[in-house]
Amino acid sequence: MPRPPAHTKPTLETEAAFWSRGMARVAGMDEAGRGAWAGPVAAAAVILPCDPGILTVLDGVRDSKCLTPHQRDVQLAHIAAAALALAIDYASAAEIDALGIVPATRLAMQRALAALSPGPEALIIDALRLPQVRLPQESFPFADVRSLSVAAAGIVAKVHRDRWMIEEGDVGFPGYGFAQHKGYGTRQHHDALQALGPCTIHRRTFRPVATRLAGGDG
Repeated sequence: MPRPPAHTKPTLETEAAFWSRGMARVAGMDEAGRGAWAGPVAAAAVILPCDPGILTVLDGVRDSKCLTPHQRDVQLAHIAAAALALAIDYASAAEIDALGIVPATRLAMQRALAALSPGPEALIIDALRLPQVRLPQESFPFADVRSLSVAAAGIVAKVHRDRWMIEEGDVGFPGYGFAQHKGYGTRQHHDALQALGPCTIHRRTFRPVATRLAGGDG
């Protein structure tokens, strides 16, 4: 399935299909940080009102990758004010190394779901399914572009993870530039990794970090 054009407006088509079956509390779910070399993977769940008017209220919500940091902060405030429920949780770098990135992402999603109040009746998830969660689920590629609930969850996850990398990562582990690159594989991060070696929040099973641990140049 090709990626939809940038700045595509998400819809409520998938949410409405659940609503029509009597499931009013539909949680959109997305993650942030899956490809980073350091820091946790974050997962967010957002339940929006069962009301087509939410499209107008959240008119600026898009795939988080299409928004600037300031735009994400603005939309996060709108989402928090409009949502019936939202939750954010994490799986740590150590858990990612122990479990693998996909199981760790599912773990973060299950933690976010457990924190939702009221709880969901159905899920819409970007690209993944949660086989251990016994709820109706829809999962498809680019759900963060196509579904308003998932796009909202993507913004929540991205903003909160970025804040974590600034407040916990950069403050706790100075010199790596975590406030700038948020743990992703930039030249700045590569050079810092070569100079300083991995720190506690690096994902040691990810190739650039594993290579540095083995004495290579990454």
